[in-house]
Amino acid sequence: MRLLQTLFLGVCACSVILAQEDHYTVVAEQGDGIFSLLRKQGLDPAKHYGEFLELNSEKIKNGTQLQVGVGYEVPRAKDSFKNTGVTVQTQDGVEAPIFDTELGQMSLKSETLKNAVYYLIVENAEHTDTYAKEVTENLAADLMVHGAQVYVLGQETTDAIGSDKPLTQMEKMGNYIAAINKRYIQNSGKYQRVLVIRATGVNAGNNMDVAVYHYNKSELGQRFANNIQNVFKENSVSNHTYKDVDMIFDDKSSLYLARNILPAISLITLENTTKKSNEKIAVQLDRKRFANLLTNGIMNDYADLEIEE
Repeated sequence: MRLLQTLFLGVCACSVILAQEDHYTVVAEQGDGIFSLLRKQGLDPAKHYGEFLELNSEKIKNGTQLQVGVGYEVPRAKDSFKNTGVTVQTQDGVEAPIFDTELGQMSLKSETLKNAVYYLIVENAEHTDTYAKEVTENLAADLMVHGAQVYVLGQETTDAIGSDKPLTQMEKMGNYIAAINKRYIQNSGKYQRVLVIRATGVNAGNNMDVAVYHYNKSELGQRFANNIQNVFKENSVSNHTYKDVDMIFDDKSSLYLARNILPAISLITLENTTKKSNEKIAVQLDRKRFANLLTNGIMNDYADLEIEE
């Protein structure tokens, strides 16, 4: 009998733990309603409204009113923006949401990219101005609100763990490869792409030269690059016609990354305009508009592949 009681208590304890893992507590603040509270947690209210009511029926007044200072149970959902957009610390694999206070302003626009996974690498983010970092965050948000899973890499410290010695460029590339390939396998069967964003001393408001590169042995990477390149050609501030050229990886670290990473990869470089080039595209865009154009090119690539299949 004692054994049965022990087993019963153990089952009950596991049930409580599992139930707790399905949701977490958030304290309502002044001005919170059900919709705003769910949005601030990165959830789509249209999908999770009913579940929220079931979890908190005894704490909700007049059917919909939340009480300030009262804790409410919020579902843990895979489609939360906290889960669909994360930064990855490549040295230890730790993930954290890309956005926090911004979540309340985000809402799902479509599920066009629900089967797409993007890995955005900000190269040398701490050594450049904030342009590349902010463009990457705007791009991540644009992709997430269309249902994509987004991983952002390259924003952590460049010092080796347990040492104040900076990682070499090849060591950083190795960390990117390990982190992305692991997640590529986890997301097997989905459309997956890597975009490296490299900015060199860009001053917002000035004309910029944009170049998009691909690995010459990847047909998918070339198409990805071409779709991105095309939207910038259409929005160039220059009147001259850009010739169609294949801009391929030629530096050692980019080649190492391309040869060892599993998803198709492209690289976009941004630098202040110095002279006219038939290869680099002159644009003048703020961070948000630049990210919007990138999103358009990326979504065009996804749509092209969907049509072919």
